[in-house]
Amino acid sequence: MDRFNEEMKRTAYQKKAVAFIPPTEVLDLAIAFFKERGYRSARTGRPNQVFVMGGAEGRVPRVNAEISARADVGKPGTTLVTVDGFGERLGPALAEFAAHLRAVSKAQRAAAKSSSEPA
Repeated sequence: MDRFNEEMKRTAYQKKAVAFIPPTEVLDLAIAFFKERGYRSARTGRPNQVFVMGGAEGRVPRVNAEISARADVGKPGTTLVTVDGFGERLGPALAEFAAHLRAVSKAQRAAAKSSSEPA
């Protein structure tokens, strides 16, 4: 059991990110992102939360992650996204998702800003 705990600690990924898109879009993006990479992903029974599950990676028999999104944190339109999971391949995939989320958020924010500016 200690071997599994050590592997979980070694491959853990925990990060918070701020996005300027609604929580439902963040969660839909997460589900699609991880399904494309071969993980099972869907909404949980809790509101604004997604699970990610995969098979054996490294020395653990199964990997898990949770992604949650809270709306209007700080100011309206701001979503706080918490990414938490572990796995030999899942950890880097979670980091890749956080970077992808930031890129999508920046692009949408820039598009909204340019469309709201007077011509």
